[in-house]
Amino acid sequence: MTLVSLLLAQVAEPSASAIRVNQTGYEVTGPKSAIVADQGPAPSRWHLLDRSGNVVDHGVTTPFGPEASSDETVQRIDFGRYRLTGMGYRLMVGNARSQPFEITERPFRRLATDAMGFFYQQSSGVPILAQHVQRPDLARAAGHRHEVVTCFDGKDQRGVRWPGCSYRLDVTGGWYDAGDHGKYVVNGGISAWTLLDLQQRLTALGDGAAFADGRLPIAENANGIDDLLDEARVEVEFLLAMQIPAERRLMVAMRTDTGGPAGDFRTIDAGGLAHTKVADEAWTGLPMAPADDPMRRFLYPPSTAATLNMVAVAAQAARIWRTLDPAFAARALAAAKAGWAAAQRHPALLASSDFTGSGGYGDKSVDDERFWAAAEMLATTGDAAFLTTIQGSRFLDRGGIDLSWGNTDLAGLLTLATVPNKLSAETIVAVRARIVTLADTILAERTRNGYRLPLAGAVYGWASNSTMLNRAILLGVAWQITRAPKYREAVVDVADYLLGRNALDRSFVNGFGVRSMHRPHHRFWAKAADARYPAPPPGVLSGGPNSTAMSDQIAATMKGHCVGQTCWRDDSRAFTMNEVAINWNAPLVWVAAFLDATRDRAPA
Repeated sequence: MTLVSLLLAQVAEPSASAIRVNQTGYEVTGPKSAIVADQGPAPSRWHLLDRSGNVVDHGVTTPFGPEASSDETVQRIDFGRYRLTGMGYRLMVGNARSQPFEITERPFRRLATDAMGFFYQQSSGVPILAQHVQRPDLARAAGHRHEVVTCFDGKDQRGVRWPGCSYRLDVTGGWYDAGDHGKYVVNGGISAWTLLDLQQRLTALGDGAAFADGRLPIAENANGIDDLLDEARVEVEFLLAMQIPAERRLMVAMRTDTGGPAGDFRTIDAGGLAHTKVADEAWTGLPMAPADDPMRRFLYPPSTAATLNMVAVAAQAARIWRTLDPAFAARALAAAKAGWAAAQRHPALLASSDFTGSGGYGDKSVDDERFWAAAEMLATTGDAAFLTTIQGSRFLDRGGIDLSWGNTDLAGLLTLATVPNKLSAETIVAVRARIVTLADTILAERTRNGYRLPLAGAVYGWASNSTMLNRAILLGVAWQITRAPKYREAVVDVADYLLGRNALDRSFVNGFGVRSMHRPHHRFWAKAADARYPAPPPGVLSGGPNSTAMSDQIAATMKGHCVGQTCWRDDSRAFTMNEVAINWNAPLVWVAAFLDATRDRAPA
């Protein structure tokens, strides 16, 4: 934590302010903006105070007007011209004062480090050691230390009996998905891809040693290998372990997406497919350390989406580890090829959401996963078969704007735009133009939002913070392609929002800012529920405001009484708003590391 955060953490949390700032820090030469709520339509005078209370800069706010996502009338403060480093700065408008913040050369570096440390602490199968965590109480025994499991054999929530299988897989390791004890291929896939994509982009930006061996507090931080790659490999190994061995026969339900119970069970050649998840047969209690999990655990049926996730990440890994570890790269590529062949044999095998004890991650369309996997395979192998798949896909020029576990086509597009591949030069130019067009669409939304966010309107969905961050990734790649400052500035806006420049005057990242989230929905970081458990480590991101799926006991009381940004509570019971997840922290790492790596490219 910064000195300011450490000092202020010793006193009671301050009240919310009408002046919303990034509570951790602004870049010396980068953009610096704040939001003032409900000051009326006329401009107001603002003053920048140093830690001693002296006025060091001043100006006039810029009115924006009504903001739908917060139900406020807002004005903006731009103090980017001020460029002296220091701690304890505050902005003042009238009698209101903001929370304190820093101006520093590298405000996002520690965020990238701590956000990356989240993954080690979500690890399954290994003890979390005191020497690698920020506080002694965060250490814990290994959960699911020797996880050799077979397929689910029993009745699902609708009473359908699943027949199990004749084999067992050793799926020890990987990351727990979120606040529960499940491990999921589709979420693990997009999370690992995001971190590996970051490593590729940092290399392209000339900062390939950003996570050099020794930076992260992980057990492998003295092995001579980039620490980000070490941590990402933990999940890649898990994804490979979830693949069904060659020539295995398995009875699966061919019908799972009709809204009724699963049916039409058939025995298939399942070799090469990937199981969707390994998880408990029923939800574990909260709080509960992973090592105390009493439930039986199973492999759950394979799906085409899970298989193509594994293919995409395995192909990406084969490319990245080609010279670092040729044997691992060859194993990953073999798995990717077997998985692609299996997905060709079974192109529409969908996941069932009818199992209790774990998230469903149902996905009725796998065309986006197929495009993504083909893009990674093309970049790695150059095989013309993948070129044909890509050229025949609608996603090449009509893909969506949002990246998530259920919408992965943009991941393929980002790879094709910037990783050498066998697309024609003309097509690559068109792909890059498409990315810039999508980024400009986001910028247009930003102009309609009083907080300058790439999300216009009052509707905030589940994991809205992840939506913001993944849009920031798109903006970051647009900056990589064009070097236009407007794209990077919009990425900064997203970081500012997450760190306090929002309607709640709240940092959604634990340990960052004097009003940060600290009661997440999590089975081990559960001090708010049970004093015997630890509070979360710094760098953990909340899912964020959610005005659409208000099904937990806290959100249910807010339904109809909040809008957009205000539909959030720092409460461990609020799983629709305040859970944590690997696919939310991964883009946080990407954005923080991207901003740190490009700090010297900010407009002078």
